[in-house]
Amino acid sequence: MGNWVVNHWFSVLFLLSDATWLGLNIFLFVHAFQSYEKADKYYYTREVLGSALAWARASARCLNFNSMLILLPVCRNLLSFLRGTCSFCRRTLRKQLGHNLTFHKLVAYMICLLTVIHIIAHLFNFEHYNRSRQARDGSLAFVLSTLSHKEKREDSWLNPLQSPNMTVEYVTFTSIAGLTGLIITVALVLMVTSAMEFIRRSYFEVFWYTHHIFIIYIIGLGIHGIGGLVRGQTEESLNESHPHRCAESFKHWDDQESHCKHPQFEGLPAESWKWILAPGVLYIFERILRFYRSQQKVVITKVVMHPSKVLELQMNKRGFSMEVGQYIFVNCPSISYLEWHPFTLTSAPEEDFFSIHIRAAGDWTENLIRVFEQQPSPIPRIEVDGPFGTVSEDVFQYEVAVLVGAGIGVTPFASILKSIWYKFRHADHNLKTQTIYFYWICRETGAFAWFNNLLASLEREMEELGKVDFLNYRLFLTGWDSNIAGHATLNFDKATDILTGLKQKTSFGRPMWDNEFSTIANAHPRSVVGVFLCGPQTLAKSLSKRCHQYSSLDPRKVQFYFNKENF
Repeated sequence: MGNWVVNHWFSVLFLLSDATWLGLNIFLFVHAFQSYEKADKYYYTREVLGSALAWARASARCLNFNSMLILLPVCRNLLSFLRGTCSFCRRTLRKQLGHNLTFHKLVAYMICLLTVIHIIAHLFNFEHYNRSRQARDGSLAFVLSTLSHKEKREDSWLNPLQSPNMTVEYVTFTSIAGLTGLIITVALVLMVTSAMEFIRRSYFEVFWYTHHIFIIYIIGLGIHGIGGLVRGQTEESLNESHPHRCAESFKHWDDQESHCKHPQFEGLPAESWKWILAPGVLYIFERILRFYRSQQKVVITKVVMHPSKVLELQMNKRGFSMEVGQYIFVNCPSISYLEWHPFTLTSAPEEDFFSIHIRAAGDWTENLIRVFEQQPSPIPRIEVDGPFGTVSEDVFQYEVAVLVGAGIGVTPFASILKSIWYKFRHADHNLKTQTIYFYWICRETGAFAWFNNLLASLEREMEELGKVDFLNYRLFLTGWDSNIAGHATLNFDKATDILTGLKQKTSFGRPMWDNEFSTIANAHPRSVVGVFLCGPQTLAKSLSKRCHQYSSLDPRKVQFYFNKENF
């Protein structure tokens, strides 16, 4: 544990940020709970509702807090600004910004939990309202529930069930709080269920459209408190008839000589809109900016169809500026006006165009590839939003970089490798990175053809400059049969690999990560090693574990820092 804390303090920082968020939730919940459980203003309300009042209001307070946070992690322009332009935003903080979607999910889970608590508490509240109104036993709760009838004043009521015949269902569907509560609960259920991993990957369109119901959720939440269904005693009534003095003599409230009068109540002011206003305005500004940028003309200069159904698009756009490892959102109006999909840039900042590689992995990508295959028909219009930053931007901040790509996950590293090629061509002496280890894991041989030319160019460049040890790359084929393996074995003695045409031979199976990390640690005993992954979560867990395992306890010796692409 000491090794983990000392050598991976950025992970501790991430945990601390989560702990801070969790601590704020606990503080807000406890503070609100105590306020409604102890305050004299709600003495009579508690006589009717009991502790369910405090549970409902405390969960509501935390719901407002988390609803305030839920939009911030998806304000991508804000995150890119913090990542790339702020002077205080060093590598460690930028790494935390890479966890934006993880934090977004955590906040969403908390909203779900608090919603359940809030709904259950209000179910108890309505049951207490109903029992108090039907009691007819002369109890304080019954008297409080019939105040509006006795006082002949519409604003003096405490129990929303203002007649014995009024039902809970009627109040639910006719009050602002009840109706908006139902709407935002349904919206939340739809958003959460459609965001499940299986649906998001297999039916992205379902996820995309239903997730935009958040607009209904935010608007509904903003007006949910209007109407003041839960009420407390007015300040004037408290001064005139304080419950500590008058509650026990409630049977004499109608007496003319009594110093205690019927208490007056008022609805609690709506609070939700105050919490969500600022992030809502920020998000609207974010969307306006992204819409403006997406409307700028994009010129497709080259279309390349690679093996394994991979489409490469090379494009130009006025004022477009990028860094390695960044990504863009792409929309094709001829397929869908509303769907935007993220793709990592595969070009280098030094090139006079920007490019992406698109693999068929769903209806939208298959339709896009099919449209571009129908040449020489007119090239469809493409809209681009971005670029946006990722953790891969920091690759040149490390002395040693380990790049791991799985399948199409190689795309951010194509940008990095191209940029390295240009830096060596132009003798860039500011390059801090001394060695790069590149691992590409693919299921089929055709996938290696995507960047064969790039890897071959890098091989030649490193040899000409006498820097053969700068780039160490390994290609792994996981989907193979005995025929492929036998063919490769028979031609193993050839100068180039029979599958890729490169000097580096293709390995069959998956990397032995313990051997790889041990070799890197021994070769660079005093270096800071950045490990970058664009691939599945199972591989991420494995690499993260090795980073912790092979980092030295001595901070002056080798340290591995894990970074994963998230967008």
